[in-house]
Amino acid sequence: MNSGSTFFIVTGGPGSGKTTLMHALSARGYPVTEEAGRAIIRAQTAIDGPALPWADRTAFAELMLSWEIRSHEQALVHAGPVIFDRGVPDVAGYLTLCGLPVPDHVARAVAHYRYASTVFVAPPWSEIFGRDNERKQDFDEAVRTHAAMVATYGAAGYDLVELPRAPVETRADFVISRLT
Repeated sequence: MNSGSTFFIVTGGPGSGKTTLMHALSARGYPVTEEAGRAIIRAQTAIDGPALPWADRTAFAELMLSWEIRSHEQALVHAGPVIFDRGVPDVAGYLTLCGLPVPDHVARAVAHYRYASTVFVAPPWSEIFGRDNERKQDFDEAVRTHAAMVATYGAAGYDLVELPRAPVETRADFVISRLT
């Protein structure tokens, strides 16, 4: 059973290649998690729900927090590394980005649900950035999101390692070489 010390997060702004990297790591046999934000947007859109980042950011953040806690707890069954497409601290970063207060229960969750000390950060990358049905942010917001995540993870005591702006297979090799 895992203690969380081999839970590796990939974070950063939208459109920086995180999801593509997660697919490549999964194809190589590593357990990965699905990004909370995208899944919640799909589910809320399907039911015409209000917890969307463009409708109710606080409700959206609460659903993301629940999702990330559940992902953390489900990953405990894995003996080796698990790679997370964002983590609990991303919720605090999101709230900060939105200019909303970080409630005490979110701060407690950041302190309680820990991951490996190394956190991989996908930097803003205009050449691969794009919008879709779930990603409505522009590149400027992607840059601000990156900065918010870097600040949040740094304040939470994590060691940040920037991913190279390189093809996905190179990025996957980079991550795998540091899963210790």
